[in-house]
Amino acid sequence: MSVDEQRWKAVVARDAHADGEFVYGVVSTGVFCHPSCPSRPARRGNVRFFDGSDAALAAGFRACRRCLPDQGTPLSRRAARIEMACRLLGGSERMTVSDVATRLGIGRHALSREFQAVIGLTPKQWQLSQCRERVVDCAQSSARVSDAMFDAGYESATRFYQDVRDRLGMKPSDIRDGARGEQIRYTLASSPLGRLLVAWTDRGLCAVELSPAGEHAADNASVDERASDDRLEQALQGRFSRASLHRDDDAGAALVQAVVARIAEPDDARLLPLDLRGTAFQQRVWTALLNIPVGETRTYSELASRLGSPRSSRAVANACAANPVAIVVPCHRVIRADGSVSGYRWGDEHKQFLLKLEQRSTSADEIRDA
Repeated sequence: MSVDEQRWKAVVARDAHADGEFVYGVVSTGVFCHPSCPSRPARRGNVRFFDGSDAALAAGFRACRRCLPDQGTPLSRRAARIEMACRLLGGSERMTVSDVATRLGIGRHALSREFQAVIGLTPKQWQLSQCRERVVDCAQSSARVSDAMFDAGYESATRFYQDVRDRLGMKPSDIRDGARGEQIRYTLASSPLGRLLVAWTDRGLCAVELSPAGEHAADNASVDERASDDRLEQALQGRFSRASLHRDDDAGAALVQAVVARIAEPDDARLLPLDLRGTAFQQRVWTALLNIPVGETRTYSELASRLGSPRSSRAVANACAANPVAIVVPCHRVIRADGSVSGYRWGDEHKQFLLKLEQRSTSADEIRDA
């Protein structure tokens, strides 16, 4: 296939990936466009191809007013708009979404669609997430909670307290004091995946950590088990570095049994109460993980598309890696595009074990139902 034939194929398909590689001019109209231009398709005999807008202009064609091929590609212009929108939404002026859309010269709904496609959140969600991220720094550095509220960008005290409670699970005064008032209990136990740590607050599970795959007992099982437990406790301490951690094996016995039972009966994991802390985007990803049926998998790109943000597969992968509750929120059900299972935070062997167990469980259910 010749270069011109490949280019014509891209024009017919309105392939946005070809934007920036060439432009095409239509002899009958004297206009040149990007391959992805939504204008009515031209006849092949009237089309001329150029390596760039300068060549098309030199040949006497004028730029299309819809796709603006002389002003960069649509994707680059959109990226620039979203970058500017982020600066305005997160700036000291505290602009509303409507104000930002007006400043950028596009409609509010158009801005929301573009923003969500690129960032994975609506402009309002992103703006609130930025306020929340500033809460900790401002609360720790401000002498008064009211100062922290306004420094973080909140205009309503009610919304501030509600957001801090929902987002961080603690009062602003606790944040200012380094979150030392947060009480987290935990317990350790053995499971089919090795040693397991389960931690919880009054609101629900906040962490489930697994010992790394391949960590097996050697000659002295008690010493090896103790080493695994030490590593799990260090991981919990790293996640909640300023909280008060208390080991409570008696109170956690039923909860850890419920978590271990979910390895064999994963469908019941949704019933466990959760106290998950993360950004707005991470929360969306974790919710999407809970909706993947047992025995099925999704790729990172498929999950990103389901979230309405097809270009955020890397961000989705990062959110999966940040999942604080192994097994319960099934990040193990997300695989690479080539079908490989690498990249699991607790070890690829664990991921393969869980997936095979779930597939066998699903097959057994189908046989019983037949």
